[in-house]
Amino acid sequence: MRDIVIVEAIRTPMGRGKAGGALSSVHPVDLLAQVFLRLMERTGIDPGQVDDVLVGCVSQVGEQSATPGRFAWLGAGLPVHVPSTTIERKCGSGQQAIEFAAQGIAAGAYDVCVAAGVESMSRVPMGSGRLSSDPFGEFAAARFPGLVPQGVSAELIAAKWNIGRERQDEYSLRSHQRAHATAAGGGFATEIVAVTAADGRAVTEDETIRPDTTLERLAGLRAAFETEELRARHPEARWTVTAGNASQITDGAAALLLMEAGRAESLGLRPRARIVGSAVCADDPVLMLTAPIPATRKVLGRTGMSLDQMDAIEVNEAFASVPLAWQAEFGVDEDRLNPRGGAIALGHPLGASGCRLMTTLINQLEATGGRYGLQTMCEAGGMANATVIERLG
Repeated sequence: MRDIVIVEAIRTPMGRGKAGGALSSVHPVDLLAQVFLRLMERTGIDPGQVDDVLVGCVSQVGEQSATPGRFAWLGAGLPVHVPSTTIERKCGSGQQAIEFAAQGIAAGAYDVCVAAGVESMSRVPMGSGRLSSDPFGEFAAARFPGLVPQGVSAELIAAKWNIGRERQDEYSLRSHQRAHATAAGGGFATEIVAVTAADGRAVTEDETIRPDTTLERLAGLRAAFETEELRARHPEARWTVTAGNASQITDGAAALLLMEAGRAESLGLRPRARIVGSAVCADDPVLMLTAPIPATRKVLGRTGMSLDQMDAIEVNEAFASVPLAWQAEFGVDEDRLNPRGGAIALGHPLGASGCRLMTTLINQLEATGGRYGLQTMCEAGGMANATVIERLG
């Protein structure tokens, strides 16, 4: 077996995904180009040695439609002969890029690979690529007549695991508090690279963290998905999901450099982490967001490890009910779960989030001296990725 290592992992600041957001003036390809340039500068590697560039991106339309990784690489002034491809596994696209890169290296197809993700939700709004009001087809809809939007799935999860509104809001407040504490202590400085906005201003900090939010403010927000029709269809739902206990619409990009361990050694590079194992799994498409639970069991079984060995765990905060249901299943203590805050505070730039979470996980392990980390994300359609890493050095 070839050992696959992560040599470097970086991300942009997270910008609010709306007009006037910190990164909204930057074309998504140019946003990713700046990350690629910083990745090459940090490692000092000859970029011509990169075998492929795998980029997660969900809304592959408009400014994100022309293989964004390819033109970001070219826009960064990097070698023309290096190819790229785009990966779409909904919210797990960036994590899937990492796993495909690792699998390619393990198979001997690559020695050096960049895995990245990008999403500019201010410039390419979520759902831009949906040209049909019926994306499921007749057969799937007949088999699963209860298919609903993700927000309603989050409501059904909250009902199934008995997770009330106050619990979700408390969790969301903690996400902001943890992210703010990390930022204030300089904890994000090692993972964030500056982005130059269209006006020449350097964006260096996450725009999404709300240190002044309170339980009272969160409690005052209305339920985002409650309608008369949905109340009739889902009497079990309590309508507790709000803009405050869900992930934020965000602009961002992130990138990692992976390679075979022997190649890193020959280049004089010190790996930061090793890929221990990965898994992908699916679950009920109506509940939709529960697949991190079986995906976690699958990756632990595949690696022969236990959650007790994990020093830090990232479960993407698509909605507060998702990590809370995962926690209820596994009984993991709160200190290890999303210790730097998650997408509720930092935002969820769809295609980039998998790489952003991995970057944050590596930095958390390094900052605390932890050895192993687990990352898992829910995805539309009822899917999930799960990856275990080991900190090195």
